[in-house]
Amino acid sequence: MKKTLSIIALSIIGFGLVSCKKENKETQSAEAVVTDSTAAGTPVTADSAATSVTEAPAAAPVSNAPSTSIALSESNFDFGKIKKGDKVEHVYEVTNTGKNPLVISEVKPGCGCTAPDFTKEPIMPGKKGKITLHFDSSNFDGNVQKYADVFANVEKAPIKLTFTANIQP
Repeated sequence: MKKTLSIIALSIIGFGLVSCKKENKETQSAEAVVTDSTAAGTPVTADSAATSVTEAPAAAPVSNAPSTSIALSESNFDFGKIKKGDKVEHVYEVTNTGKNPLVISEVKPGCGCTAPDFTKEPIMPGKKGKITLHFDSSNFDGNVQKYADVFANVEKAPIKLTFTANIQP
């Protein structure tokens, strides 16, 4: 049983490293605080995979911040028709609707074709921040749907942002 869990954990880690290599390089160029939370996110996934094969503990980086609430301008965006190879991006606007500062600790894309950028400093109550998802359509054809999980000090984290595109040759 232990050997099976170890093999599963190593497989998940290996896949995560290969599929998210692009995001890790871009994230490393960000502030040291964000790099630390991203680095902390990877071992948490490995630990959770070894114990229960879930990612619930990944929200741990925000547990020390007081909880607040968030409003999104939208949680899903449709790029419509784009040409294969186009690199597109969309900005999701977030508003802190709570009483405590909103801290986005990590934005974790579902695959290596999507790279995140987000407001790294705390967003004060009533103020707005941004989460930008950059998508490279080079390896896709037809209709695609992608996502990124946003980890923040809100009750129902992670928040899932999605987008769709119809990739034309």
